[in-house]
Amino acid sequence: MRLALIGHGKMGRALEALAAERGHEVVAVVTGAENPGGRAITPERLSGAEVALEFTGPRAAVANLLRLAELGIPAVTGTTGWLSELPLVVAAVTAHHSALLHSPNFSLGVQLFLRAARDLAARLAGRAEFDAWITEAHHAAKADAPSGTARRLQEALRKSDPARAFPITSIRAGYLPGTHMIGYDAPHETIRLSHEARGREAFAAGALAAAEWIRGRRGVFTFEQMLFGDEL
Repeated sequence: MRLALIGHGKMGRALEALAAERGHEVVAVVTGAENPGGRAITPERLSGAEVALEFTGPRAAVANLLRLAELGIPAVTGTTGWLSELPLVVAAVTAHHSALLHSPNFSLGVQLFLRAARDLAARLAGRAEFDAWITEAHHAAKADAPSGTARRLQEALRKSDPARAFPITSIRAGYLPGTHMIGYDAPHETIRLSHEARGREAFAAGALAAAEWIRGRRGVFTFEQMLFGDEL
């Protein structure tokens, strides 16, 4: 498969390395410095690309995704912090008969963690002796807080137990790839369920699997739909 990388930070480089291992060809790499407003995403630059992988920042993502939709290039994005403008992007993807798969987290382990957390929340609903919270920790350079995964976790938990707020505490320090935890504390016991990433390889593997899946499709999808055929 011929891929275009939009963004060449730590995640972009991890995608580039794993794509080569899996026999894919990276035909274009667009860096942030050359791409304000998506202007470097052109038919000439992305010629031959079958899918674009967009991992940039919340200020750049919408313009990038709109340009990719206009070019009819299916996109996979793991950028977070832009979903308030998802309707605009969906409209563009639909108008140009293209495709988009978006997710705040492309780790299979995280997706299974979200489902386990939802089940735990349903079983603890109504048990007032347990107080609940969410914590998430990422590297110091991560732009958004709370993380997109933490927001997704909070949303899923509130669906299972609407009476709880599930407040989020965010930590930004060092070089942490990402840790998410839900905790319940009662007077004499504590329950913790967590997922810890040890590197970006798990995210890169999931994103490449998404790129393989979306090629030839039309519409807007999530990683949950790809994996499980439904939404949390």
